[in-house]
Amino acid sequence: MYSNDLPDSAGSPGSALSEQDDTDPSTPPPAPGRFRRAPWVWVSLAVVAALLVGGGAVAMAAFVRGDDKGGCAAGSAGCDRAADPQAAETAAVPEASAGSPGPSASTSIGPSASASTSRSPAAAAAAGGYPSAANTGHKGPLTRKDGNMSIRENGAVINGWDLHGMLDIYANDVTVTNCRITSKSWWGINLRPGFTNLKVTHCTITAVLGEGLDNGYSDYGVSNMGEGTIEVGWNDISNFGNAISMGTGNVHDNYVHDLAVFVNLGGEYQHTDALISSGGAVGGLTIRHNTLLNQTPIDKGASAAVGLFPDAGPVKNTTVDDNFIAGGAYALYGGDKGATNIKVTNNVFSTQYWKGCGHYGPVAHWNAGGAGNVWSGNRMSTGEPVNP
Repeated sequence: MYSNDLPDSAGSPGSALSEQDDTDPSTPPPAPGRFRRAPWVWVSLAVVAALLVGGGAVAMAAFVRGDDKGGCAAGSAGCDRAADPQAAETAAVPEASAGSPGPSASTSIGPSASASTSRSPAAAAAAGGYPSAANTGHKGPLTRKDGNMSIRENGAVINGWDLHGMLDIYANDVTVTNCRITSKSWWGINLRPGFTNLKVTHCTITAVLGEGLDNGYSDYGVSNMGEGTIEVGWNDISNFGNAISMGTGNVHDNYVHDLAVFVNLGGEYQHTDALISSGGAVGGLTIRHNTLLNQTPIDKGASAAVGLFPDAGPVKNTTVDDNFIAGGAYALYGGDKGATNIKVTNNVFSTQYWKGCGHYGPVAHWNAGGAGNVWSGNRMSTGEPVNP
């Protein structure tokens, strides 16, 4: 059912649970995503590939973008917010250790730029009815477990865990709910290629700063390496370079904040995104009613609050609707040339890190002529309309 042994490639569902040595720096990051943004420099794909070897990494071409004001975003046919699935029963598995929940290892990294108002972006989001610490994350007592876990049983339910480790999903129809995940690995929760229908809801997902595998840090909070469906809802996610990384999924009602600012194993500042999609997927991505904050300083890897980039292929079938967005180089990268069926509607672009929401402005690389692309109802937190 579960295994602490993390194989290098996806396999058929089996059983077991084993521990991976999180201190082993020889294991490269297998999750999708990019080591982008050395200023004015494109970093060789070969260098990035060397970093990504192992673990069945998805073919996400990495490009390193500096102050090029370039990027890409995607919006696609969305799905409505799912009903709250908090009735799942706890999976019957042996306990590695039990006890009262310990404190989260999250360490706050403060906003990187002077805000245009004294109220923090998180407080402004909460005041506007958007997700905050008060209405996301786990609730109630948890059972402590230790070690990195591979989940290999179809239909497994992980409920009420205080996991000091990460989850690697090699199974279909898995539910992770009402948990705290404190990672020292590459990611918090990862769905492997070839598997589908993962639900991650009502969880607090964070990382221990200074102890992760990417030069002491962790790259991804929730990652979808393939094109299987995934729901990510009502979670509190912090302390990762890229909090949410996927091209297919339903991402709703999450509070993403305090991204990790660090120099990665490639020797450059990790390019931070509250949410990143690297294109190429066709199954559809919906990003709805989230608080997505990127406080990273512009000279230390700031990328986007919502980064939809055509690294692995054109961005398609993505909906970005009714989110509270703040920070990044540009707050939203819009898919660039070739992006189609991208719908960006009714979002609030906060001025509380930068007057333009992002350091350079609210949006870049929007493909206004793309088939099915819609830009409508987006506004600054000060009330002015946002036009790409």
